[in-house]
Amino acid sequence: MARDTELLAAQAAKLLVECLAAPDRAEDRAWFVHWFQRRQLPDYAESLLAFDGDATPATAALFLEPLWRGRLRTGLRQRPAGEAADQLVSLVELVLHRRTALDLPPTPSSPAGPPAPHAACADHLDFGGSTFHGPVVGVQHVRHLYGDPPGSGRPRPTDWPPAVDLEPLAHGVRPTRRAEGLPVLPPYVRRDADGRVRSALAQAVPKGGLVVVLGEPFAGKTRTALEAVVDALPYVRVFVPAQGEDLRTLPAALRDHPEPCLLWLDDLDAHLGHGGLEPRLLAQLFGQRAVVVATLRESAYDACRDGPGGRVLDVAQVVELPREWSGDERRRAEEAGDPRLAEAARHSGAEGVAAYLAVGPLVWREWQRARRPDRHPRGYALVRAAVDLARCGLRGPLPQDLLLRVHEGYQAVTGMEREPVDEALAWAAEKRHGVLRMLRRGGARMWEPAAYLVDTAAQDEDFPPVARAVWRCALAAADADAAYDFETVAARAWQAFRPAAEAGDSSAMHHLALVAEGLGAQDEAEAWLRRAAEAGQAESAGRLGRRLAERGRTREAEPFLETAAEAGDEAAATLLGRLLLNRARRWLRAGAEAGDPEAAQPARPSPPGSGGADRAAAVAHSDPESPRTPTDTDHTPVWHGILEDLR
Repeated sequence: MARDTELLAAQAAKLLVECLAAPDRAEDRAWFVHWFQRRQLPDYAESLLAFDGDATPATAALFLEPLWRGRLRTGLRQRPAGEAADQLVSLVELVLHRRTALDLPPTPSSPAGPPAPHAACADHLDFGGSTFHGPVVGVQHVRHLYGDPPGSGRPRPTDWPPAVDLEPLAHGVRPTRRAEGLPVLPPYVRRDADGRVRSALAQAVPKGGLVVVLGEPFAGKTRTALEAVVDALPYVRVFVPAQGEDLRTLPAALRDHPEPCLLWLDDLDAHLGHGGLEPRLLAQLFGQRAVVVATLRESAYDACRDGPGGRVLDVAQVVELPREWSGDERRRAEEAGDPRLAEAARHSGAEGVAAYLAVGPLVWREWQRARRPDRHPRGYALVRAAVDLARCGLRGPLPQDLLLRVHEGYQAVTGMEREPVDEALAWAAEKRHGVLRMLRRGGARMWEPAAYLVDTAAQDEDFPPVARAVWRCALAAADADAAYDFETVAARAWQAFRPAAEAGDSSAMHHLALVAEGLGAQDEAEAWLRRAAEAGQAESAGRLGRRLAERGRTREAEPFLETAAEAGDEAAATLLGRLLLNRARRWLRAGAEAGDPEAAQPARPSPPGSGGADRAAAVAHSDPESPRTPTDTDHTPVWHGILEDLR
């Protein structure tokens, strides 16, 4: 292998020096510049671009060839293994063919390549540098500026872009979600079918051929086919016709072009019929060693097979690409280093990673537009409820009743009253592009949001945060239903509330205290209740007062209970009254025992049947040092109380 690399570097260096010595070989020099750029060697690329010296044979042999041979060896050692060598081989073949077309002599160490198309023509005469002393009769072949007849408007093959310069998004690859700091498209993930596609291309290259990548919509056909072309034929010229464009003049355009070219047809069925591909045209293209690479949807295959296109498919090498990704493909996606790919590998189902990435943005945009009053505002709100609850940590199917309760809280969404619930759910459950639903059924009256919507909402800085009322619903649901992981929901709620609480938001402090109670962190809960109460949160003051009273710290509890009572908390007022009455009875009894007749009178039990007086007497005859316990409702689990508040 080392020896092969050395020979390749030597041959490429000889050709490169030839390009440096000939001003009219600037295009060949540009290919070497591009090769070094792809190998992450910009200094060598810039050196080539800046070269303007006189490369005499002696200079080339003594200095330039050894210099560039070493630089080429450096490029051949760049990863990924094999890719640099394959692309340099393609570049060398390209330059050899171009030199042959220019009638330049071959280098001693390289083959001459196929003869130029005009070499065998008896009527060909090069008039360059000739002098004539009489009339001469000959035939002049005039090439138009474009390789086709006047008016065709098709550029010459030399003006077609090389495969490495094809922009994927401009040639059929679907965009995915944009992410700051990441490229527009995620890196290509090797598919299990790649070997079969490259093998088909290798068989088509020597004498021309048709390769078709077949699969369901959004299977990744276009990206897979393009990557195979760039990998196997990086410097081949590519023609990309518009759908329905007349292809019958292509053989004439290729006739004077000695290098193999490639015809790219995304959605083959759009290029069949009158003026499109048919067996005779394919035969002419193959005669020019043209390679045709196409994609085709499964739904169009049968129609093509049953129609005139069936004869075209007869000569094609068809490679099927499944939409659902295998375990190995998902593993490679997770290891690719792009969070979008890792997310798709984990969350996509039978639709596959490519469909998740391509269809997801389309569904997201449709959902966002649906909030308008004249579209599907209730459908939007129901999906939003499912997405927000999933963001809280309630993964899996969600009860329809919970969605209905939460979605009513989106006050900014107007027009919901015009859309019945059943219609809204039916709209949300429609399959988009044959791939994704916004909501899918997870059982009787159970719904689960599309993972793509949940992931995108969590990462989109412009999407509204989960409201506190939704967090309370999620915490209550997780506490009541073992199908959900309460600790996960509580941990996410803690992260959601803490920044605002630390910034002085008393409501966030109160919610943080409730989360801490649910997790069993009683000291943390009491600390946040105290901070919230001191910041004026009456609900926190009442809750803290009850906690302190339960622990026998009645004198400390009284001011907090009084704050809550003054804010309208009836339970706090009742408990505070009992504590104060209990303390009053104690001192009145002490005064009575000391002989004060005024102290003895209020301490007497009230007559039976006097309601509140009976309860006061019971308090008076209790242990004066023991605080009264809260009512039964105070012992209800914290999340049950939250759920009752929401109802």
